[in-house]
Amino acid sequence: MPKRNLILLLATVTACLAAIAARERDAQGRRFGEVMAIIDRSYLEPVDGDMLFDAAVDAALSRLDEHSAFVRGEGRRDLEAALDQRFGGVGLELAIDEALQEPVVVTPVPEAPAWRAGIVAGDRITAIDGVVTAGLPLRDVVNVLRGRPGAPVTLRVVSAANPRTLDPGAARAVPARDVTIVRDVVRVESVLGDRRLPAGGWNWMIEGESGVALVRITGFGERTVAELTVALEEIAAQPDVRGLVIDLRGNPGGLVSAAVEVCDLLLEDGVIVITRGRQNAAASEEGVVDVRRATTGALLAGVPVAVLVDGLTASAAEIVAACLQDAGRAKVVGSRSFGKGTVQSIIPLADGRGLLKLTTSEYLRPNRANIHRRADDGDDATWGVSPDEGWELVPTAEAANRAREWRRRRDVVPPREPVAAPTSGPVSGRPRDADAVLARGLEAVAGR
Repeated sequence: MPKRNLILLLATVTACLAAIAARERDAQGRRFGEVMAIIDRSYLEPVDGDMLFDAAVDAALSRLDEHSAFVRGEGRRDLEAALDQRFGGVGLELAIDEALQEPVVVTPVPEAPAWRAGIVAGDRITAIDGVVTAGLPLRDVVNVLRGRPGAPVTLRVVSAANPRTLDPGAARAVPARDVTIVRDVVRVESVLGDRRLPAGGWNWMIEGESGVALVRITGFGERTVAELTVALEEIAAQPDVRGLVIDLRGNPGGLVSAAVEVCDLLLEDGVIVITRGRQNAAASEEGVVDVRRATTGALLAGVPVAVLVDGLTASAAEIVAACLQDAGRAKVVGSRSFGKGTVQSIIPLADGRGLLKLTTSEYLRPNRANIHRRADDGDDATWGVSPDEGWELVPTAEAANRAREWRRRRDVVPPREPVAAPTSGPVSGRPRDADAVLARGLEAVAGR
C-alpha cells in the first residue's frame, strides 16, 4: 500500500475512534439526564435537583480514589483558605472551654484585627453580635467570626486577667467587655520557629542549643516559599550557625510547586521530584514524565540539616523529605511518613458551584522509588519516606500528646502588656527535654 494511503487510513481510523468515544460520552450524558428526569417526575416526593447532582458526582469520584472529591460550600472555603493562606475574619485560634462550654482564645494571629484590638490568649468569648456562644460547636463559632473584610463584629469578652473558677455561675458573673472588631484579610503562617516574640515574629534559634535553628513547616501554600526564604536568611545572619532542624511532622502537604521551590532553596543542583502524568497513546509506557531539578544557589550551604517526619507527614511534605534525603542534604528522623504520592488538580466547574479535586498525576522520589501507598501495599512494600538507619523513633501516644501540648502553649503569642493573672503556668523546660523526636534531630545535626 502506498505510504500516502496508509497515512490517510490511519488518520481516518483515529477520527472514527474519537467520534465513537465522543458519541459514547454523549450517550452517557443522555442516560444520566434521563435518570434525573425520571426521578424528578416520578419519585414519591419532590427532590432537590442540586442535591441529587452533588450526590451523583460524589458517588462517581468515590470510585476513583480516596483523594478525588467534589468540593463545595464550607469545604471549598477551607481548601481555598489553606492554599491561599488567607481568609476574611478576625484572626483567632479558638478551643472550647470544657467546663463552661464557651470558646476560649488559644492565641490571636499576630497583626490580625483581634490582636490589634487587644484580645489575648485565655480570653473567653461569651457572645458574638449578641448571640450567646455557650454550647455552640466550635465550627459554628469559627464560621460566624469569618466573613467579608470590612464587616464589623462585636465580641463579648471575659478577660484572661480575671480569676477563673469552675463554677459556671461565678465565672459568668465576672465583668465582661464588648469589643467591636472590623474583619480584615487574615494571613495564615505556614513557617514557624522555636518561640514567639512579643511583636508576633519568631525566634528561630532553639533555646538551649548553641547555633541550631528550628523551622516548622505546617503546610505548603502560596506564601510558604517566601516565608521560608525570610526565615533562612535571618538564620544565616546569625553568628556561628551549626545546624538546622526542619520539622514536617503533621504536615498534610499542599502545593507541589511550593514543595519543589522549598527544596530548591536548600539544594545546589540535582533532581527534586519526578512527576508522571496520565498514560496515553502518544506517551511512553511510563506516561508523561516531568523531572524537576534544582537551580544553582542554596541557602545555608554546608550547614547540617535534619528533617523530622511522622505518620501524618504527607504529600508535598514527603516530596521535601525524600528530596533532601536522596540528595544527602539531610538526615530524616522520626517515623515512616503517610505515603501519599498523587497530585490533585483543582478544577472549578463552569457554573461556579464547586471544585473538582481530581487526581491527575503521581510523583516519585529522585531515585525513582515510589512514594504513594496503594490499598494493597503492606509495610514491606516501597512507599513513603522512612527515617535514615539508626534515626528511627516512634514516641508513645502519651509522650507525643505531651510534646504537642507543650508546643501548643509555647506557640502562644505573648501579650504586649503583662496580664494580672495568667490563665496557665509558664512553659518551662528546654525543647530537647519536652520533645524526644526533636532531641534526636539535634543529635543528627551534631553528627552524634
